[in-house]
Amino acid sequence: MMRLGATGLETARWGEAGTRTLVLLHEGLGCVALWRDFPAALAAATGCGVFAWSRAGYGGSDRVPLPRPLDYMHAEAALIPAVLDAAGIGDCILIGHSDGASIAAIHAGTACDRRVRGLVLMAPHYFVEDMCLDAIAAARVAYGEGGLRARLARYHADVDGAFRGWNEAWLDPGFRAFDITAAIARIAVPVLQIQGDADPYGTAAQPEAGARLIGDVRTLMLPARHAPHLEAPAATLGAIGDFVRAGVEHAL
Repeated sequence: MMRLGATGLETARWGEAGTRTLVLLHEGLGCVALWRDFPAALAAATGCGVFAWSRAGYGGSDRVPLPRPLDYMHAEAALIPAVLDAAGIGDCILIGHSDGASIAAIHAGTACDRRVRGLVLMAPHYFVEDMCLDAIAAARVAYGEGGLRARLARYHADVDGAFRGWNEAWLDPGFRAFDITAAIARIAVPVLQIQGDADPYGTAAQPEAGARLIGDVRTLMLPARHAPHLEAPAATLGAIGDFVRAGVEHAL
């Protein structure tokens, strides 16, 4: 457990610490454990150390009060420097999934953090799409009436807080104003976007916006839904490995 002020955060590491660390930022219902075997495979594929943490309110980290503010992703992005400091991380590449991808992009587009040398954004949300809200509304039904709560309860100490904090924020009418395209246009490091072609939470309009706005960006569309790292792991690991090696060679 890592302390960030008064808050305890669940953390994990894989692989050997080296000159560059791959830092994982999980999705809106994720946590350290829900990365499953991806971090170990990532460490093996790249030769880099991998670090992940469960944001407050998720996994084994401390609880947070509800409701979450509608700008919670901006608030989480503002904490990234403190997390890197507490973990003793220098040069790194942020690898985010879904909410975590948006949080990584906000940080890179709004902060001058020279430790961050690149971004891998898997299924990022740059703005709100109706089909995403439909999928999140369906998740609320699955949580209340189906088996989603029981499945998530295996991974989150405060499962209701984890679900409600994410779900209620996204379904608040005010959340339709969420749009980070101005921030991503200011990203100054290389970016790899990875999007599933059957993602129920986002269309190809998301990576298309990134391709228009981010200077040094590569985009990979994969036959997957919302979690390409779990649903198309070989292609995802191969693309990230190439991206990481290209960044290291450029730095040399």
